[in-house]
Amino acid sequence: MSLRKSKLDLLVRVRYSNPLPAPPCPPKLLNIPTNSLRYARPQFLNAIANDTALPMIVDAECGMPLDLGRWECLWEEDGDDASLNPDPDNPPPLDPKDRFLLGDPSASAVPYTNGTIPIASGSSTPLPPHVPWLRKTEYLSREGVQRTPSSQEPKQQLQAIDVSHEAQLRTIEAGFAACASLDLATLSHPNKIGVTAVESYEVLPDAEIWANAYDLFRFSERPGERPVDTEDPRLDCAILRPMESDGDHFLAYYLTKDDADALEFKEERLTPKGGEENKATAFHFVRDYETVKIEQEVPNEFLLVLDNGETGKRGPGAFYKNIERKMTLKKKRMNASDTYADKWQVVHISHVAMSNDEVEERNEALAEVVDPLYLFSRDAEGEVDADGEVDIGGGIGIGADGEEEEGGGIMAEIF
Repeated sequence: MSLRKSKLDLLVRVRYSNPLPAPPCPPKLLNIPTNSLRYARPQFLNAIANDTALPMIVDAECGMPLDLGRWECLWEEDGDDASLNPDPDNPPPLDPKDRFLLGDPSASAVPYTNGTIPIASGSSTPLPPHVPWLRKTEYLSREGVQRTPSSQEPKQQLQAIDVSHEAQLRTIEAGFAACASLDLATLSHPNKIGVTAVESYEVLPDAEIWANAYDLFRFSERPGERPVDTEDPRLDCAILRPMESDGDHFLAYYLTKDDADALEFKEERLTPKGGEENKATAFHFVRDYETVKIEQEVPNEFLLVLDNGETGKRGPGAFYKNIERKMTLKKKRMNASDTYADKWQVVHISHVAMSNDEVEERNEALAEVVDPLYLFSRDAEGEVDADGEVDIGGGIGIGADGEEEEGGGIMAEIF
């Protein structure tokens, strides 16, 4: 007859385990040479001491007996409760031993010790005021160093700033005067010692690209199928097409098949040919990307072009263009069950002449930086509201089929 091993053996063994370790040394009655490294340290018994419950005999009143018979007001209906509820205006005398409890610990430079009032000394270290008791020591020392000099510095009073129209004109004129008399040798680099300025440029809006809307896209990793250490000229002319699938909006990413096609496409963009004989460039689908973060306002990032005037089209200067939006993209997980409304595997791009409506819209956008009387002309047409905000374009965009769409087009509807 075979014996079946019960699973209770393991439970009993765990429940009634013996936490006492084996003796580290041999018995004393035997004369066996013992290595001194085998002896246990005093910390070896800490685990045994922590597992041993300390005998504590506590009565029902937890060592603090409370005799309610001393107060007659608790038992008599019209008893005097002045002993339990003293008058706040006439408090009872305080015991001298408890007087230190009413003091402010932050007002004293010396900590309280064993319930006694501290005595100030010259070698004591002041404590930071209003310190919670659950704080780490490194935070306390850091705050003490930071607060000590700040408490000694006098507070500077804010000076009144003149914001009148005449004061603003004086400030603008002073800025032009400072630029005219600027000495480049006095301008030094903030981080590099000994580096000074050699040439200055005027900062002006870039009228050549001001009519275009630019968005900044940041990828979680390098797009395309090539390694990071391999140069890819196709990334400069990639295409992002808005897509929709089951209510989810994302972007389809397209690249040219060869480097030669990308270089030829970029050359045609620099020197476009007239007419409609331009060669169409094929962009092939790579993968889909979904947006992680969208910033609708980018006030601190611009497109900056430094032109020394060698081209002859315009004088030297630093020309800027603001960025409309900034987006962070990551790869979209491919799902076979996704249903696309209109997915294109290949997109053919060619340059065509702008229509009259597009030219008019471009001229209106350029007037913001080209026409000095732009704001006055808009005010005359009644398109400036009471707050002084200018409504450019009226919230109407041009769709893919040439019809007008409200809300700024497809990209505005998606994001």
